[in-house]
Amino acid sequence: MTISDDVAEQTRQALENISAALRDAGFSLVDVVRSTYILPRAEDFPACWPVLREYFGEIRPANTTLIADLVDQRMRIEIEVTAHRAG
Repeated sequence: MTISDDVAEQTRQALENISAALRDAGFSLVDVVRSTYILPRAEDFPACWPVLREYFGEIRPANTTLIADLVDQRMRIEIEVTAHRAG
């Protein structure tokens, strides 16, 4: 397993992983109603923002962004989402 040093690349990979997990469960990013971003360094957020906008576009889930240490020092972002489909 390789982890890029670049926070934008890590953001993209995390969102690709999330998209795949959602697909496996019969959902997509359109179904995301809440997201949480955890970054060890606040100054990394501006580099993540364009990637987050690319994936979420007009979806605009409720969001919390936290600045906190992550267990693996190579990790520059962790993303958690909650998906829901009315039905």
